[in-house]
Amino acid sequence: MLLRLLRAHLRPYRSSIVLLVLLQLVQTVATLYLPTLNADIIDRGVLTGDEGYILRVGAVMLAVSLLQLVCSIAAVGFAARIAMSLGGDLRASVFDRVQSFSGREVGRFGAPSLITRTTNDVQQIQMLVLMTCAMMITAPIMCVGGILLALNQDVALSGLLLVIVPVLGAFIGVLVSRLRPVFREMQQRIDTVNRVLREQINGLQVIRAFGKDVHEQRRFGAANAELTASALRVGNLMALMFPTVLVVVNVSSVAVTWFGAGRIDDGSMQVGALVAFLAYLMQILMSVMMATFMFMMIPRAEVCAERIQEVLGTETTVRLPERPVRELTGHGELELRDVGFRYPGAERPVLQGITFEAGPGETTAIIGSTGSGKSTLINLIPRLSDATGGAIRIDGVDVREIDPDLLTRTVSYVPQRPYLFSGTIASNLRHGDPDATDEELWHALEVAAAADFVRELPGGLDAELSQGGGNVSGGQRQRLAIARALVRRPEIYLFDDSFSALDYATDAEVRAALRRDTADATVVIVAQRVSTIRDADRILVLDAGELVGVGTHRELMRDNETYREIVLSQLTEQEAA
Repeated sequence: MLLRLLRAHLRPYRSSIVLLVLLQLVQTVATLYLPTLNADIIDRGVLTGDEGYILRVGAVMLAVSLLQLVCSIAAVGFAARIAMSLGGDLRASVFDRVQSFSGREVGRFGAPSLITRTTNDVQQIQMLVLMTCAMMITAPIMCVGGILLALNQDVALSGLLLVIVPVLGAFIGVLVSRLRPVFREMQQRIDTVNRVLREQINGLQVIRAFGKDVHEQRRFGAANAELTASALRVGNLMALMFPTVLVVVNVSSVAVTWFGAGRIDDGSMQVGALVAFLAYLMQILMSVMMATFMFMMIPRAEVCAERIQEVLGTETTVRLPERPVRELTGHGELELRDVGFRYPGAERPVLQGITFEAGPGETTAIIGSTGSGKSTLINLIPRLSDATGGAIRIDGVDVREIDPDLLTRTVSYVPQRPYLFSGTIASNLRHGDPDATDEELWHALEVAAAADFVRELPGGLDAELSQGGGNVSGGQRQRLAIARALVRRPEIYLFDDSFSALDYATDAEVRAALRRDTADATVVIVAQRVSTIRDADRILVLDAGELVGVGTHRELMRDNETYREIVLSQLTEQEAA
């Protein structure tokens, strides 16, 4: 999975990778050449007292060292550029894929896990690529070259390598096999910590209101302790790595010196050759250590790659049309025919057999008990999810065949929980229309009964909003969300219980202004409050996902028992009449 992911996303950087390999090759060859030059200085210069030879070979060593330094700096620069570019591409790919998801896919992964996959998981792969480009390319070249040059210095002494290298390789293999499952568990623990922390930040007021501070501290403490335990298991395994390698390195140096001294004593080997052999041994073992470091990173990166690929490989249930309709000839005629919706594996559908029509200049209201499918139904129109049965048409065209950009221009949706982005009020309102003028923004605010409180804010339209609109009240957020939808001037307005946080007077004021401003548009309102929808041209009554009544307020009060029960739970008989 890791290799497949890297092959797909490193393809644009092939030329940079080739140049990087060449730089690393030159650098490694220069590094390997230095011990041979050093051996020549010892054997032909120091031992013979030839200062001229020492200076000449020393100058060559200096030039080789400068070449090694330049290539090393350039290689690290290319490695950083490739790794950072890969990380940016991966984050962009995950983000683009998540943006295409419907609510079903987002709910399957969960927001905390998606955040972890986009940040921490990508970072692990990014670091692996950086270390691979900076170290792993060098390691095999240095290992093979060091072995060949060590053989060139003394074949008999090189027999020690047949013991040293396999011992290190076996140890690394065992360690990597044990690290992989622990890294997988560690990434899952990070997901859990992110989820708990996100819940506690978003639900801070509820936690304090119910005095659950200690309970939440324990819950976070448990999640944190599990992550810590996983990290400690990783640390304990990794703690074995470098001491063992150092022991092997030091024992190897002692063994080489021991056997090499005997060969020097009997004249089979020169002192310079022993010094060079020791240097090559260190280079070989250092290359193994670099490989060891990389192998420690690979298991975690493999787990992260699997998690990222799981996101990238998930197809959204809201598919783009193959031949999208890019122009509608009508003015917002909305038609639902036998619409149904069922979650995968569910025993019964959330919606079934929903049929109605809504046209320009009309207000259609949807009401029902909690869990009757009101929000699910209205989410199907802008394709936040796709109906699993029947058809939804706008101006006679199935919404699944309409170009997504055209659909978003045709339909404005105000969700049940309005969300505002960090920035200014103007920047939030211009989500509806980036080219809207200040006059158009103020008009939308007037209709949404939000102009007065915006004028009182420091900066007016340029007043800063925190993430989620946390520095304004719930009713103000709803009115700003309504104004954002009005700025777009679409043919169809969808209000999903968008007036619930408003008091009765403000609710009435906003609805009266909306009737005037959206007189030529199709308006669909989902509401729990009867006073919000009693004046609608058509009221749809949902019960357990089925349409059990259609009509005006008077007609439903007379003929529909479900609607009558909902109304009388909020109003007296006299008020309802």
